[in-house]
Order: sequence, then structure tokens, then C-alpha cells
Amino acid sequence: MGRRAASLCLLSALALALAACSSDSKPDNPNQFPTDYKKEIIETLKKLFASNDTTRVSGAVVSDPVLRPVGKDQLYTACVRYTAHGATQGEIGNATRVAYFYAGHLNQLIAASQEQCGNAAYKPFPELNQFCVGTGCKESSSGFSPFDIFDKK
Repeated sequence: MGRRAASLCLLSALALALAACSSDSKPDNPNQFPTDYKKEIIETLKKLFASNDTTRVSGAVVSDPVLRPVGKDQLYTACVRYTAHGATQGEIGNATRVAYFYAGHLNQLIAASQEQCGNAAYKPFPELNQFCVGTGCKESSSGFSPFDIFDKK
């Protein structure tokens, strides 16, 4: 009987110790509105463009994030469409991508189907149209970068 009581006490102490180590913070809200969605889309596209021949973009449009069913969940999604241009090939092609946001941050930016972005309400995306890298770009004498607008609060 003494061993059983000691085991029970040890088990209780272990449970209390584990409970003390657990975090009291709330889990992420998967449906938090993505406030910096344009900046996050541009930063992700910059990485993609660095791995291919894209040097500039034209005709960029973006939709505001809206809650949509994604699998069994509801997540904020936004659509972006643009024409990519390369240094050696001229116009590379048109692209439509869907952005998935989790807890207010970009989680995925992938090629979109007609079903995902066919009915999107697009608006101009001048911040992406200003994207330019490489020798074909016109440098501003002011040193202004189109991405500076996001760094100023």
C-alpha cells in the first residue's frame, strides 16, 4: 500500500511539473486578417523572381484578402495577377497566384486555378509594378526603392 501511495504522489508531482511547463499563451488565430499582405506577397515574389529570369513586372493587380473555405477550414486568401518580363527573353508570361494566409501571415503563394481566382475583385498593385532588378532597371537618382513605402510607418 505504501508503494502505491508513493507512486501516486510521484505521478501527481510529475503532472504538476508538466503543467507548470506548459504555455499559458493562446494558440494562433488562423483567421487573423493579414495587415501586411502586399508586402509579404512582394517579398515572396522577389525570392521567386531571383530564381528565374524575371527582372520586372507589369500589369500587376491584387485582390483584398477574403475569408474562404480551404479544405475544412476558413482562411484568408488573396489573388495576384501580373505579367513577368525577363532580361533575355522579353515577356516571360502572365501569372495568377493565390496567397493563403495563416494567423495573419503569408503561408503559401502558389499558381492559381480559375476556380480559386476567377471571380476575384482585383485592384491595381503599383507596388509590384515598380519591381525591377538587374541591369535593365532605371535607377532613381533619389535612391528611392519601391519597397521603401512598406518600411515607413
